[in-house]
Amino acid sequence: MVNILYIHGFNSSPLSMKAELTRHYFSENYPEINFYCPQIASSPNGAIEQLENIITQHSNGTWLLMGSSLGGYFATYLAEKYHLQAALINPAVKPFELLKDYLGDQINPYTKENYQVKKQHITDLKLLEQENISKNNYLVMVQTGDEVLDYQQAVEKYRHCQLVIEQGGDHSFINYEKALPAIALFFNLQSIVPNNYQNK
Repeated sequence: MVNILYIHGFNSSPLSMKAELTRHYFSENYPEINFYCPQIASSPNGAIEQLENIITQHSNGTWLLMGSSLGGYFATYLAEKYHLQAALINPAVKPFELLKDYLGDQINPYTKENYQVKKQHITDLKLLEQENISKNNYLVMVQTGDEVLDYQQAVEKYRHCQLVIEQGGDHSFINYEKALPAIALFFNLQSIVPNNYQNK
């Protein structure tokens, strides 16, 4: 059994454009795959606990990770801990620096949840940082026009991995749907799904 865990970014949700496009793509092209995209907790430790519970509750299958922005940071932590492949889209590399500007009250625009970004969250994020990564386990896609994150940080951190650097674009990753076949190819889905679903 093949499972994909898509991890959304900060103040995002399973209803985000990329999450919806990803869900639709795999449903249409690889319907045998189990696709998971939870609404993750607003605290880093709560999010990691939630994501680890999903993986460990279905430990018999093959897990593949996808992460956008902050979700890419979480996906990297999980990929290293569980030795999994991960496709990262405009991933956050040092969110513990960025989120200092978001301390205090927040409202998730999708869920309308009111919560606080606390100093402890910054500390917790820092503790999740992976200094040394497994170079063969990552496909990293960035766009140079990302207005939220410095794409060069991702290029540097994942320089020994498979990198796709697109000129222009923005943090939402313009034309994201066109990147999904490359992600499926990276995951080698053609060889791990039943033959009757191949070349659909």
